[in-house]
Amino acid sequence: MNKKILLILILLLSFVLRFYKLGENPPSLSWDEASLGYNAYSISTSGQDEHGELFPLARFIAFGDYKPPGYIYADSISVKIFNLSEWSIRLPSAIAGLLMVVFTYLLVLELFQSKNLSLLSAFIMAISPWSLQFSRAAYESNLAALFNLIAIYLFFLSLRRGSLYLLSTIFFIFSFYTFNANRIIAPLMLFSLSIVYIKTLFKNKLWLIVSIIISSLLLLPSFSYLKSKESKLRFQEVSIFNNLNVIETANDWIAKDGNTSFSKIIHNRRILYLFDFLKHYSDNFSGRFLFTHGDVNPRLSIQEMGELYIWDLPFLVIGLYLLYKHKEKGLLPIMIWMLIVPIPAGTARETPHALRILSILPTYQMIIAYGLYRIILFLRQKSNAKFFYSLLLVTCLALVLNFYYYLHNYYVHYPVSWSGEWQYGYKEMVSYVSDVEGNYDSIFITDSLGRPYIYFALYNKYPVNKFLQERKASRDWFGFWNVSSLGKIQFGLDDLSNAEGRVLLVTTPGNLPGSYHLLTNIKNLSGDEVFLIAER
Repeated sequence: MNKKILLILILLLSFVLRFYKLGENPPSLSWDEASLGYNAYSISTSGQDEHGELFPLARFIAFGDYKPPGYIYADSISVKIFNLSEWSIRLPSAIAGLLMVVFTYLLVLELFQSKNLSLLSAFIMAISPWSLQFSRAAYESNLAALFNLIAIYLFFLSLRRGSLYLLSTIFFIFSFYTFNANRIIAPLMLFSLSIVYIKTLFKNKLWLIVSIIISSLLLLPSFSYLKSKESKLRFQEVSIFNNLNVIETANDWIAKDGNTSFSKIIHNRRILYLFDFLKHYSDNFSGRFLFTHGDVNPRLSIQEMGELYIWDLPFLVIGLYLLYKHKEKGLLPIMIWMLIVPIPAGTARETPHALRILSILPTYQMIIAYGLYRIILFLRQKSNAKFFYSLLLVTCLALVLNFYYYLHNYYVHYPVSWSGEWQYGYKEMVSYVSDVEGNYDSIFITDSLGRPYIYFALYNKYPVNKFLQERKASRDWFGFWNVSSLGKIQFGLDDLSNAEGRVLLVTTPGNLPGSYHLLTNIKNLSGDEVFLIAER
């Protein structure tokens, strides 16, 4: 079959897998998706974020988690063109997933000069459960992974055409402004690749200098933010280096060893933190994570399989071995890539973490494709046709079974079993409350399930100026923003006992006061009650 037709078919498959029922599965918008969507809507309609800041460049305050601006600005275009919906909020991520298949093809072609290997790599990327999981929801990391991939592709093109080095650095900066982990990944990747290929890059010194100057200018908006205490908030929230148990353990061991100079060296807390980092770093390469269980967070994995297919395992091992054996020039950049990406994730308490290391894609898919491609070439040359095609058929059937298992679970069981993890029920609750809001003097919404205000702002398409006028908000001790009310709607039940007049109450099962009359309940897709709606 013509290779162009094959590529088109692979891209068509990629498109269907990423766009089919995009607005319906996952079954609801998570808090983060709702936050990204509302801030994108606010920017697209007024140029302000939900806190009234005009076109923020370094970060969006959002919940107080200070989101990088990249996805929100991409989303604002989507929301502006297609109106505010689950589909439009997720669209940039779906497009990113599709384009990653395209640039996987282009990068492999650049590194290995083989169209067959490029097609195989693109196909494996197209059906990757890791890529599909993150392409079908609004994940900043997925867009950042695309920018990272494009930057690396352009970097290798720049070795032949120096002017593209500037474009490569710009895409690294795009990734820097899109996901927090890429604030570390991007400079490390660019620096490491530049050091490895410094002799070639020095042949175009002018473009190196121009790239440094322009990159510095593009990074200027981030400097003051990165020095602020707000920038450290998210890092401090998840960092292993804030674990005081490590310091207590180190001090205890030193004391037990008599406070000697030697004990202060071998039990130094920095050494213990280093070991802790290495453990968390290596977690991201565990076989359990990659092949059997995946990420423990149900929003990041379907829970029934790994981030890769079990089918991939032998080809990954063989691919690594053969890349080394054949001294392929693509091996070194792939290894640099794979070793750098988990560094930020290694500093976090929750590991392994499919979200934080998403920019590692498509290295695994490239290695798997290389292993499979080399095996096919070897067997075609060394075995008879009957054996070759029989083995190829068995291999294809095994892949089809793996692929079907994933799709069946993702579309049939996953949305039902894990709808609660996607905050299912908020949209239905907001719709009900908004329809009857005029009948009540005050409305109380439980905040025990998270941040309900963002769903009212999102689904009611609150103009940001009206939102700012009606909200009551404050920052907690950790720096996060809490919206306690929006007009007559109170978020939290602390003042419920003082409510006067007609009151509408939204609470959780088991927490309905006896004086209230139940109007309706809202269930998730597995049939469990999420909200009870009552009046007094």
